[in-house]
Amino acid sequence: MSERDVFEYALVRVVPRMERGELFNAGVVVYCRAKSFVAARTHLDEAKLLALDPGADVVGVRAALHAVEGVCAGGERAGQAAGDDAGRRFRWLIAPRSTVVQPGPVHTGLTADPEAEVERLLDLLVR
Repeated sequence: MSERDVFEYALVRVVPRMERGELFNAGVVVYCRAKSFVAARTHLDEAKLLALDPGADVVGVRAALHAVEGVCAGGERAGQAAGDDAGRRFRWLIAPRSTVVQPGPVHTGLTADPEAEVERLLDLLVR
């Protein structure tokens, strides 16, 4: 059995109309401290978004989801978080916020391959 490390993850949720409280999963952020790894993958179901809010700003929501991926990627795409380590970028992304795109609660698990975990969770919980 290969060595497994603890990882944390949070779903990225879209809440089109805050007053209604309806939401759906649109991505996942995975952090593995042992590997100094953080990554996000997103998938926007436009039909679901427009069913919950026909006037939703699809372009804006897509941009916010891409920004989450950018913060995880680091470098220029991370904006002000560019110089932060993986753990700080993850903690910044999972901080509660009252916006259309927001993080869900943090969960933990064990994995031998954090990159594969991102894809597995996206397929299991988002797509």
